[in-house]
Amino acid sequence: MRQVRLIDEQGNQVGVVDTREALRMAKEREYDLVLVSPNAVPPVAKLLDYGKWRYEQQQADKEARKKAKRTELKSMKLRPKIEAHDYNTKVGHIRRFLEEGHKVKVTIMFRGREMAHQELGYRLLERIAKDLEGIGFVEMRPEMLGRDMNMVMAPGSKPSAPVAPAASSINPA
Repeated sequence: MRQVRLIDEQGNQVGVVDTREALRMAKEREYDLVLVSPNAVPPVAKLLDYGKWRYEQQQADKEARKKAKRTELKSMKLRPKIEAHDYNTKVGHIRRFLEEGHKVKVTIMFRGREMAHQELGYRLLERIAKDLEGIGFVEMRPEMLGRDMNMVMAPGSKPSAPVAPAASSINPA
């Protein structure tokens, strides 16, 4: 590359200069010659303090990471035989989590003979999904994992898939 289009440290265009001349100017002014756009004809080079520029980029990236919203997977555990007030309290918590932008894993815990009535868990999860329609949607349909039935809800108003279980997922025992 014989010539480059040079931009000085203030951002003013110097013009098309010989590469050696650009390097000499950079050395005189105690700046680095950085190739900004190598594919242009002629290539574009800029005089700048590379260390300072890199530091500013790192600070900007750090600030952007601070401001980025982190979504957590919150968890809410219920039992199949839950009273109305307790249900309303739990749904209120789930609503708050969804409004804050978090995903929520809703778990129904079965004990002993409750395992014979898994449909109660499905109905409860279906009711939760219906009560929170418009605030959140079902991201992962209810499924059994050991003695627990889990469903994941995500914030937003994407139309939720029907919560009803697949025919093969309920144990007819």
